[in-house]
Amino acid sequence: MDVSGLVKWLTRLTGVLLVLVIIVFSLFTVYQVNPDLFSEKGPWKVRSLESDLPAGAKGQLIRYGYYLTAESPKWMGPQVVDPSHKFSGNNLACKNCHLNNGTQEGSASWVGVTKRYPQFRGRENKTGTIEDRINGCMERSMNGKPLPEDSRQMKAIVAYMEWLSEDIPDSLIKKYSGFPSITPIPEAADLTKGKLIYERECLVCHGEGGQGVWLADSTKGYQYPPLWGGDTYNHGAGMNRVLTAAAFIKGNMPFGQAQAGQPKLSDEEAIHVAAYLASFERPLKAGTENDYPDLVLKPVSTPYGPWPDTFPAQQHKYGPFKPIMDYYQQHHSLSKSK
Repeated sequence: MDVSGLVKWLTRLTGVLLVLVIIVFSLFTVYQVNPDLFSEKGPWKVRSLESDLPAGAKGQLIRYGYYLTAESPKWMGPQVVDPSHKFSGNNLACKNCHLNNGTQEGSASWVGVTKRYPQFRGRENKTGTIEDRINGCMERSMNGKPLPEDSRQMKAIVAYMEWLSEDIPDSLIKKYSGFPSITPIPEAADLTKGKLIYERECLVCHGEGGQGVWLADSTKGYQYPPLWGGDTYNHGAGMNRVLTAAAFIKGNMPFGQAQAGQPKLSDEEAIHVAAYLASFERPLKAGTENDYPDLVLKPVSTPYGPWPDTFPAQQHKYGPFKPIMDYYQQHHSLSKSK
């Protein structure tokens, strides 16, 4: 082989090696982002009650957990036949907030949730278990009382959540957690604007008086839940905070039209309509003055006192929230987003 032929051969070899390096690097990058693509089981997917439920007692417990969260009034609320099983104080179902029975991104999904606990929570100022978190919802969103931790109901709900979270890759846990982010607007929320947005986007499902629409079998609760009044979440619930509710609304409402990453309402519209919902009366939870033993950890849009600052109650409820956030950043080095 002459010199020119050797050069051509080495050039081709170098090109082939370069392509192989690019392929290996690309595969490594894909593996880092989504390792389950290389699993023998294939890509991870959300569990299906119809096809993935295990047999025997474990499957029965998971199915019971599903019914407790999907048809809460019938199984542990006002419609329950056995009074000793009544724990929820309203006719909401857990799935009214945790959409698609806790599997929808952007609606505080239960997919992966058990892997995030134990977790520190400022409202109690301690590290709590998943059972503690469930009972927080029972007392606030469901306006009821705690489930005993050794009860079949609690074990079933946890079993359902654990089953939804089985084998989920760490890379996907964040995707399913919480609500989309929301950017505060520079001014206070406008209830008049919120009312107009409600009438345009929300009234068709939730009603002119926010009363919601019952399912055909009313023992199972609402098809579209009430947003204020006596049969909804109480004033101590996270959804009664404007910024929290706005994040949920942005990612999920109008129902069937918006989803995480593809909102229909802008941040501003979501904040205005969330404030409109918060302006109505709802059940009062006793003892909320004891929430957040370390008051510095209290979310800026918590609508009830006390607060460790001098901002008025009206501003904590409706904003503007940015000055309050700036205060905690400057005086306590805390970056607050809700």
